[in-house]
Amino acid sequence: QVQLVESGGGLVQAGGSLRLSCAASGRTISRDTVGWFRQAPGKEREFVAAVMWIRSSTFYADSVKGRFTISRDNAKNTVYLQMNSLKPEDTANYYCAAHNGGSVYLAVSYNDWGQGTQVTVSS
Repeated sequence: QVQLVESGGGLVQAGGSLRLSCAASGRTISRDTVGWFRQAPGKEREFVAAVMWIRSSTFYADSVKGRFTISRDNAKNTVYLQMNSLKPEDTANYYCAAHNGGSVYLAVSYNDWGQGTQVTVSS
């Protein structure tokens, strides 16, 4: 089983940037598809981005396409989410997880969730 720990969240003004990290331990994630999700208070967890282990193919939610970039460093066993041009509606707790089969866009397709890191974007 893999343990995932998110970091890099914080408070930022609208238009600013943050880079989130998802560090894995327990085993390598070099052959895992890893996804980022977010959940705001009172809302369901929603897909943000995912990176496959094959050719590092990427997937993005329409709401973040062109602003967020997901990447991976297999040597560091870490997946990153670079977030630029942040908006107040990006405010949420951000989670990473390892894909376990099924659609990469659905939270039920993932397990081994991290504890999350809070991102707050002020207007």
